[in-house]
Amino acid sequence: MNAIKKNDSWELVILPQGHAAIGVKWVFKEKKNSKGEVERYKARLVAKGYKQQHAIDYEKVFAPVARLEMIRLIISLAAQNKWKIFQMDVKSAFLNGYLKEEVYVQQPLIYVVTGEENKVLKLKKALYGLKQAPRAWNCKIDKYFQENGFVKCPYEHALYIKLSKFEEGGSVDATLFWSLVGSLRYLTYTRPNILFGVELVSRYLEAPTTIHLKAAKRILRYVKGIVDFGLNYCASNEFTLRGVSDSDWAGDIDNRKSTTGYVFYMGDTAFTWSSKKQPIVTLSTWEAEYVALNSCVTHAIWLRNLLKELHVTQEGPTKICADNKSSIALAKNPQFHERSKHIDTKYHYVRQCVEDKVVQLTFVRTHDQMADILTKALKFDDCKKLRSCLGKRHRGRTRRWDCHPRRRELRRPEMRSGHSGGTRRRKPGGSGKFRPVRSFLPVAKALTRQPSVPGPLCRRRRSSHEQLK
Repeated sequence: MNAIKKNDSWELVILPQGHAAIGVKWVFKEKKNSKGEVERYKARLVAKGYKQQHAIDYEKVFAPVARLEMIRLIISLAAQNKWKIFQMDVKSAFLNGYLKEEVYVQQPLIYVVTGEENKVLKLKKALYGLKQAPRAWNCKIDKYFQENGFVKCPYEHALYIKLSKFEEGGSVDATLFWSLVGSLRYLTYTRPNILFGVELVSRYLEAPTTIHLKAAKRILRYVKGIVDFGLNYCASNEFTLRGVSDSDWAGDIDNRKSTTGYVFYMGDTAFTWSSKKQPIVTLSTWEAEYVALNSCVTHAIWLRNLLKELHVTQEGPTKICADNKSSIALAKNPQFHERSKHIDTKYHYVRQCVEDKVVQLTFVRTHDQMADILTKALKFDDCKKLRSCLGKRHRGRTRRWDCHPRRRELRRPEMRSGHSGGTRRRKPGGSGKFRPVRSFLPVAKALTRQPSVPGPLCRRRRSSHEQLK
């Protein structure tokens, strides 16, 4: 009775005409411990569900029950993957389910309200013994799971699955994780090949765990292996702007949103790139590609205007490559109306740009899609190939650099036999020479090796005459 009162399961009303009140009864049970000794006595009020009439007191009564095979399978997977298993029990579970039908029951013995003996109890929530009580509880728990991000298994309706960014691994120092991710984001300014991985770990800044820290450290180890790679900008007569757009589909395991990736070239090396989660949930791969095209086209318009101010006017439409024929066809004409009528108007801006001949959409095979590295994790060979397509070149292993901030110079001695690369200056007449670092240090390597060294530190040392002045 305490549980019933706590859940506010009923209210006292006058029985409406045309309705019948269902009887109730008490069920008594002895609660025993593991030794078989009586621990306490329990009493439960139940409705006489066998007196209910179909289509009057109830309709659907089915509620799924977990199969034993499924339970044993989960336990087996947990043992193999070292998952933690938790068991819980909901007290008075059936008393929490809301009823859709109007059900009236008689007042129980001993608890008849004095002066209200002619009234009955209208049930707000289910009561043990009702035929629809199991279904009412299942609807309640099903709604709870789905509101909290769980997905019902289509093959076992008692199984709910949630792949969450907050549940795996132990908690870590958030400040350490933020600092590490911030440093990685700084490296993406000259290393587009790690942009997707950095953008992925950046999604977990709210509650980082050991799994996320491990992923961030793995990116660091990858950067260590390619520390001698940098963007190589060479002289070229090619001033035509070219773009590549790509997208995955439902890659985010929490909200099933897709990731947009695009990159622009002028010459053989990329100079602008982006990898960002899309703001909406798309229903198919071509729709995700269409949203990605819109982001790529808007960036292309800005680049064209910027180049125009720099007197590098683009004569024809900007060529943008994509690997989805359906999204390209939709941008050229509205032939997929039944499948695209739900898409927001702002994502059709790409269609206007195509009609105005500002951009030209071209199909490219997925194998040759250079923006693929910005939307998903790839195999080593594919990653290596696309890294080269972005303009990343090996600079050769460098020697040790000497930095003298107070002297306002960065110098490197010419390597000779027996010289350890120290900071001593050669005597006049010696064969060793110093060169300022600006004459040979690549921009990408300078940002990677000494990201905090300001520009003035790279200037030549002033002469003694200038110092006296």
